[in-house]
This record gives sequence, structure tokens and C-alpha cells, in this order.
Amino acid sequence: MIHNHSLTSRPVNNRRLVLIFLAAGLLFSFTGRLYAHQAPTTIALLDISPGKANLELQLPIPELELAFGNDISKDPATIIDRFGPQLKEYLKAHIHAYTKRDAPWQVEVSSLRMDKGYYPENGFPYWELIAEVEMKPNAGESTRKFLLDYDVIMHQVINHLAFVSVRNDWEAGTTDGPPAEMGVISWNLKDNVIYPLEINLSKKGSWFTGFRSMVGLGMKHIKEGTDHLLFLLVLLLPSMLLMNGKRWGAFGGTRYSVGRLFKIVTAFTIGHSITLLIGSLGWLHISPQPIEVLIAVSILISAIHAVTPVFYGKETFLAGGFGLIHGMAFASVLSDLHLAPGPMALTILGFNTGIELMQLLVVLLIVPWLIILSKTCLYDSVRITGAALAAVAALGWILERLSGKANFISRFIQNNAILLYWLIPALAVFSVVGYCFFKVKKQKSFSVLKAIAR
Repeated sequence: MIHNHSLTSRPVNNRRLVLIFLAAGLLFSFTGRLYAHQAPTTIALLDISPGKANLELQLPIPELELAFGNDISKDPATIIDRFGPQLKEYLKAHIHAYTKRDAPWQVEVSSLRMDKGYYPENGFPYWELIAEVEMKPNAGESTRKFLLDYDVIMHQVINHLAFVSVRNDWEAGTTDGPPAEMGVISWNLKDNVIYPLEINLSKKGSWFTGFRSMVGLGMKHIKEGTDHLLFLLVLLLPSMLLMNGKRWGAFGGTRYSVGRLFKIVTAFTIGHSITLLIGSLGWLHISPQPIEVLIAVSILISAIHAVTPVFYGKETFLAGGFGLIHGMAFASVLSDLHLAPGPMALTILGFNTGIELMQLLVVLLIVPWLIILSKTCLYDSVRITGAALAAVAALGWILERLSGKANFISRFIQNNAILLYWLIPALAVFSVVGYCFFKVKKQKSFSVLKAIAR
């Protein structure tokens, strides 16, 4: 470590440290629980990509105060306002990374924020400082193998521990799983020093693996994003119908239906692609809560439109406008990866490709059956029932996202989201049966078209 000699010569009570490290072993074996940070230890999470390693530190305030001073625990909510620049300088002085000791990497503290949590056993609040630290290697050096030279807090608090894990490894395609444990940074019993921790990612990585994993992540995000799919599908429900006065009328024909479907899906794609790009690059920051609420509102508006044609002829604008909102939710997934510019560009491309592939697959699996069913006298009942169920789901999500508390509707959706995919074969069977026995006769369709033409 780039040590201060006064620190390395500090005497240590070995019996005390034996107990400390026994406790550390137990804590480290349960690190999965520590990511909801409640222990008096530091959690350090690494996001590794070519050209940059990001380190997220979760620092408990009581222990930080012992090392940093300034009586910060008295008003933790205002710590950053009062001591933001000093805290950044303090962290920079105690965090170093290098491949060669005489050639340290560039280290910058990019952001600080306070996080408040509650102990589950008693409901008491606790505060921690969340620091984002960017570490950039020198030319020709790799982020896959380096030394993390770290002694935040522990340079003064001798029994403090830092648990280090890799949360995201872009080149290895591991960006959506539990963090991989790297080790514990602490005082060494034998030598009375704090040694650097070696970060050695043995799994071979590549840019192609990173890109491919982002395609898979995009597909997974849509597959598990019930609200995103529901918005699009409810908007498509009436898209193959003509207007009859102020109500939805008869089937408009296959060419008419496919044309409108294509415009709606394309508008939604353009909308969410724009904000996905803007949000992922950090050009626009919006709190997640209003975005999630607006996504639920978009489903409610689409459901109303599926019952009565509120936006007839303007569905592409509706899809594009709300696509902008949905794209901001997509962007939050990528911004959390803390990637360097090159990998981020490939990530945006790969993630968006995955979204479009999954979206296209779902549309191809569902829309043909809706077109067939819209030729029957059953379709009005199906359309209104589907819109009503979507509206109920949207209201449940709105209440949950405004209050922060789950309700019976949102819990039911979460526990039974898989049923949405079982509806596809059920819809196929129902459409075929309905077409065979309840098909609207051609002459009736022609008479409706004539009435509309007049």
C-alpha cells in the first residue's frame, strides 16, 4: 500500500484482532445479506469495464465520523452540503489503484449521496454515505488485473473492514447476477499493515461477450417488464379497427391493420430509443419514481383509448410520446453499470437490439391472433375485457409507485406475471375457434364500410 509510516508502525492488540477476523469470516460468509447495508463495515462494489473501473462505497456514518471527524453524525442528511468537497479529498487520499506501484491510476470521486435505511429488527434508522469512485488505468494497462490500495476509515478505526466484490464485469458478460466476492481489506495480523487487495478477474472477457450479454439483458428486461409490454399490447388492441361514429367499428382489413401496427410499434421504438440514449449517456437525470408512475399512467390512457377512440389517428404520437417515458426507465438499467464511453456505446446498441428483438417476438406471437379475432363478433368483448384488466393493473401500479407500498393488485401481478405468457396459446386457440364459429360475414363488413364511407 502507499502507506503513511505512522500508520504501519501502529501497535495492534493481536487478541482483539483474532476476534475481529473470526467475526469477519462469519460476516463475509453472509455477504449476500450485507448489500442491504446494516453492519458497521464498508461494502465496496466494483463495476469493471475496458478503460474504467468504478467503485461504489457504502460507508457507515458512525465509523466514518471516527476517521473523518467534524461531528458529521449530528445531522447526516446535510453531510454532503456541509462537507462534500472535503469528503471527496479525504476519499481520494485513501483510495489508490495501480498495476505498477510507481504508476498509480487516475482516481476521481464522481458523486456522493446519502442513503437512509431502517434496521428490520427494530425499525431504527441508519445513514450511510454512498460514494462513486472512478479509477482509470494508464495506457496499455488492463482493468481485469490490478491492486486496490484502500484504507478509508480503517486508517483510524483499526477493527474496520471493507468487503470488496465485483458487481458488474462487462467483458465477461456478468452484469445481472449476484456480486462476485473478491476479498476483505483490513489490518494484517502478522505485519500490522493494510495490504492492497489484488483484483484478478480470471474469466476471460471480450468486447463481443459484453455486447452479446447486453442483447440478452435487453431481451430479459422486456420479458420481465410486464408494464412495458402491457402498454404496447393495449395500444395495439384497437389498431386494426375502423371508426364508426364515435365508437370502434369493424375490422379494417389486413393491409390497414398491418400498416397501423407498424407505425405504432415504430413510433414506440423511436421514442424509447431517444431517451435510452440520452439517459444512458448521463445527459438527463430524472428520479425513477415519477418515471415509473408515468409508465403506469401510459397503460391507463391506452386502456381508455382501447375502449373508446380518444386518440384515433394519433396513436403513433401517443406511442412515441410515452415511448420517451419508457426509454428513461430502460436507461436507468444501463447507467447503473458505470461503463467507459466505448463499452457504453456498444451497450446501448446491444441493449436496444435486445429490446427490439423481444418486442418484435411478442408482437409476432400475439398480433396475428388479434387480427383473426377482430374478424369475429367476439372481438369487442375481448377488447373491452383486456382494456379493463389493463386499467386495473395500471391503477394498482400507480398506487404502489406513489405510496411506495405494495397493494393486492400489484402483488397479484408480481406473483402471477408468468400467466401473461400462457395467455398467448390461449389466445391462439380462442381466435381459431372464434373465427370458425363467430366470423362476421363479408357482406356485413362491407355494409359497415359503406356506412363509414358515407
